Amino acid sequence: MCLSCGCGEPENDHGNPANITAQDLRSAAQAAEISPQEAAENIQAGIGAG
Repeated sequence: MCLSCGCGEPENDHGNPANITAQDLRSAAQAAEISPQEAAENIQAGIGAG
């Protein structure tokens, strides 16, 4: 949803590649050989730890 802003449009970066999209999350998960859900959980845990 531009996962960054919560707009409900998961594939729309609103013309700004700094916004995180669902495709970004899928790509990161694939690179780490984990599920997108696990990648999202890892991101959330990492932010909470920072």
